[in-house]
Amino acid sequence: MGETSKRLAIIAAHGSLDAAYPPFILATAAVAMEMECAIFFTFFGLEILKKGYADKLKIAPIGNPAMPVSIPNIVGVLPGMTSMATGMMNGWMRKAHVAKVSELLNIALESGVRFIGCQMTMDVMGYKKEDLIDGIEIGGAASFLEFAGENAITMAF
Repeated sequence: MGETSKRLAIIAAHGSLDAAYPPFILATAAVAMEMECAIFFTFFGLEILKKGYADKLKIAPIGNPAMPVSIPNIVGVLPGMTSMATGMMNGWMRKAHVAKVSELLNIALESGVRFIGCQMTMDVMGYKKEDLIDGIEIGGAASFLEFAGENAITMAF
């Protein structure tokens, strides 16, 4: 894209439903604005890239003070509360006509967003490349920093 191109570099370090949306929404917006974009999936963020897992992400009601529905921690630990909170958030997203995580992920990949899966995290967590979706790169921190180091706006989720 040339020396004056704009870049967005995103670190996805969390694998919860609420943390999966921002990287994909920002990445797809960036490519629509003709920016280069890469997402580095590390630690629990790598869960998002597991085959068949993007639409199975959950959100825990416990320890999340920003949830619009106030759920006391004592109630949040009861069986089924994570499923309830996840269902609520998925309902809100459907009602607002927001695409599912898997749809945003596919749009980002098809639009040319680079997905870099963290090799160190894969080693630590015992993942193999075949455990993850097709179309991603496997690399270490240096792979991401090489991209981000070229005047990229950098964000972490």
